[in-house]
Amino acid sequence: MSIIDYGWDENFYSECKEKQEQGMFPARVIADYGQILRVIADSGELLVNRPINKNGDGIQIAVGDWILLQYDDEIRSERICTVLKRKTKFSRAAAGIEVKEQIVASNVDTVFIIQSLNRDFNMKRLERYLIAAWNSGAMPVVVLTKADLCDDVESKKSLAFETAPGVEVHAISCVTGEGIEEIRKYFGRGKTVALLGSSGVGKSTFVNLLAGGEVLKTQDIREDDSRGRHTTTHRELVLLPGGGVVMDTPGMRTLLPWEADEGMEIMFGDVEEIVRSCRFYDCGHGNEPGCAVREALESGKLEEKRWNSWLKLQKEMAHLEAKKEGKLRLKEKQWGRQIAKIQKENKKY
Repeated sequence: MSIIDYGWDENFYSECKEKQEQGMFPARVIADYGQILRVIADSGELLVNRPINKNGDGIQIAVGDWILLQYDDEIRSERICTVLKRKTKFSRAAAGIEVKEQIVASNVDTVFIIQSLNRDFNMKRLERYLIAAWNSGAMPVVVLTKADLCDDVESKKSLAFETAPGVEVHAISCVTGEGIEEIRKYFGRGKTVALLGSSGVGKSTFVNLLAGGEVLKTQDIREDDSRGRHTTTHRELVLLPGGGVVMDTPGMRTLLPWEADEGMEIMFGDVEEIVRSCRFYDCGHGNEPGCAVREALESGKLEEKRWNSWLKLQKEMAHLEAKKEGKLRLKEKQWGRQIAKIQKENKKY
């Protein structure tokens, strides 16, 4: 086993060549247990402590990150020195009151957006995942699981194609093996694929099938609602015997992309072009003269449901940006107080 199997390449090597000469060595974060991270280096697997971040302004460390380690004589263990620049980053606004970014997966080549064909088939949710995926820099692929429990697979695949233009859509069954061979083309030595989706859609079962054994715990489908029970509690990278790395992630009940400009342009470029065609830049899209949106809705050029989806996402993103700005202003105010305090103390001497 080599770190090349886990995605180490020339770009990462070039970034840290000088630091390696100073005694640091690269490793990839393969599991996150809170304050403890499991990493893989050329020497094998190691457990390292997450750096203490007192003020909340430090760099997040996520599963998939490449880091540099160095042996510390004082603690008699390896410590994390730095996080290398990410080539891709799938992130969302963290759930809860606090305004912060949660990095779900980093340095992945392909994002499998998983939905099950029996109960968890939701195109509005799919739109959000696609926006975040396009914004991450990774290639999105839609994977529809549990095809053996669905009587109208083709019609649902067609609907997914309509929602995700230009994105490949696969229907698979981990029970019958349907579609699995088509999926394997996304894997290869050094390639990383992240599985993202709601709880119970079969992500862990899918990983076990790809790995050829039970590397992740799974639970049976509940009889009352045909949904799989949620089992994954942390993010983890699994090296596949045929080459490539797959990342399983806990199910996400909600998803609001942390940033969405590029993703929105790809997913809703037609809607945004119509909006830009309005006579007034601050058009409210109501009774204003020259409203291109109203004209497109009346003519059928723009579907009502598509407009409503774009509008809802715009409002949510605007609200998030306002919260981000509010947090920044608060920090600037706190910094101003600290500087004033230091200046006041210096005048005494």
